Amino acid sequence: MSTAAAPGLALGGSVPSPNDTIRAAVIGTGYLGRFHAQKYAKLPNAELLFCVDADLERARDAAAGTGAAAVTDYRAILGKVEAVSIAVPTPAHHAVAKDCLAAGLDILLEKPVTTTVAEADELIELARSKGRVFMAGHLERFNPPIMRLRNSLIKPAFIQAERLGPFKERAANIDVVIDLMIHDLDIVLSFVKSSISRISAVGLPVLSDKVDIANARLEFENGAVANLTASRVSVGEGVRKIKIFQHESYTSIDYGAQKMAVFTLGPGDRSNPMSRIRIEEVALDRQDALENEVRAFLRSVADRSTPPVTGEEGRRALDVALKILERIGRTPRPEDLD
Repeated sequence: MSTAAAPGLALGGSVPSPNDTIRAAVIGTGYLGRFHAQKYAKLPNAELLFCVDADLERARDAAAGTGAAAVTDYRAILGKVEAVSIAVPTPAHHAVAKDCLAAGLDILLEKPVTTTVAEADELIELARSKGRVFMAGHLERFNPPIMRLRNSLIKPAFIQAERLGPFKERAANIDVVIDLMIHDLDIVLSFVKSSISRISAVGLPVLSDKVDIANARLEFENGAVANLTASRVSVGEGVRKIKIFQHESYTSIDYGAQKMAVFTLGPGDRSNPMSRIRIEEVALDRQDALENEVRAFLRSVADRSTPPVTGEEGRRALDVALKILERIGRTPRPEDLD
């Protein structure tokens, strides 16, 4: 196995043999955490030892059928596992992740990594000083179309992303930018290799006291532009799509359907310019994005390599999301316009 790490990132710990299993736990077994537990229990190179949640019944539900023990205090497992997924409510991310890193554990921390950039910076520095894997849980990176596209992008010029769905009570205490748009922010930031020069944004609360619908425009120093829309007050079937335009081609991706189409220019009839457009439906095997993510995390734990989504990348997505919310805070409300 490779033991290479990114420049400036020295990961500690010995490299397990290919037959070794990684002792793992899931901290926070709510909606998403229980799915993490299922993936660890399924994968041959992991041994799920604990499901941890402040609600014992919820921990027991997640542990059922996996062989893991249900625990209510994550501090009780710190010396008993090597790697953890952390899927507790976002306000607790920093404290839980800090304790885990300080105890020498590798972490897969769900998005958003923390509530503030300063908290993210502290975790990044702690992971670096301890030589631990700090992977940010940005799930769409492991969606098959995104993994396929990453090898063919040259220089995106314009990106358009839409993430629309119905209202869900479990997310009512968090702004839609942090809840949903941050997925597409991470994808855009991973594709456009340039700094952001300008952010414009608008957003409004509709069914909660948080921002329920938002639109953001990102302008990059290299000339690229991204337009992102996120809504949790949309009627009908949810939409999770992104289009990436570059010179003489664009790619359309449906995250939910795991479909990808590439539009390119070729020869055609001069009297009919549209005849130059060629459409290729890219054949993709349907995959479990969360399983891909957990596999990638375990691979980094095993060979002490840089994870595919670093803590620094999680920090950057959070930073841009918070700046978008700052711009939205300046948006006039309807009552202010009377």
